[in-house]
Amino acid sequence: MVAPAALAVTRSRGFSELVRFVVARGTPPVTRMRGVDVPRVKFEELVAEALDDLPEELGRLMDNVWVTVEDHARGEPLLGLYEGVPLTERESYGGLVMPDRITIYRRNILAECHTEDDVVEMVRDTVIHEVAHHFGIDDERLDELGWA
Repeated sequence: MVAPAALAVTRSRGFSELVRFVVARGTPPVTRMRGVDVPRVKFEELVAEALDDLPEELGRLMDNVWVTVEDHARGEPLLGLYEGVPLTERESYGGLVMPDRITIYRRNILAECHTEDDVVEMVRDTVIHEVAHHFGIDDERLDELGWA
C-alpha cells in the first residue's frame, strides 16, 4: 500500500517553512464522485495554504504534529480527524512519542462541495477545526465558536 501524501509540522523553523510535502509515488488517479473534482496535488496545496494561513503565533505553538491527506475516512462520514494528545493534556507527554496526526479526507470534502471555492473554504474550516483539537478545544466549544 502506498503511504498517503503528508505534511510535516515542526517547531524548529519559521512558520512559512513549517509545511513540507512528502508526496507518495503511485498515488491513484482522481476518480469523479458527486460534488466537485480537485486533483490530489492541488488539494494538498490547499491544505498547506490553510496551515500557512493560521496565525503565526499558533503555528509556533504547534508541536509534534503530522498533517496528512487521505482519500476516504474508512466507513466514517468525516472531513477530518485529529488523533493524539492535545497540548492541554501533555503534562506527562514525555520522551519519544509518535507525533499527533491530523488527517484531512479529500474525497469526503469534495463530495460536499459544488465549486472549487467551496473546497477552499471547507478545507480551511476543516484544518482550523482539527488544529483546534490539537490545542485542546473540544467539539462542544468549537460549536459555540461556530467552527463545529
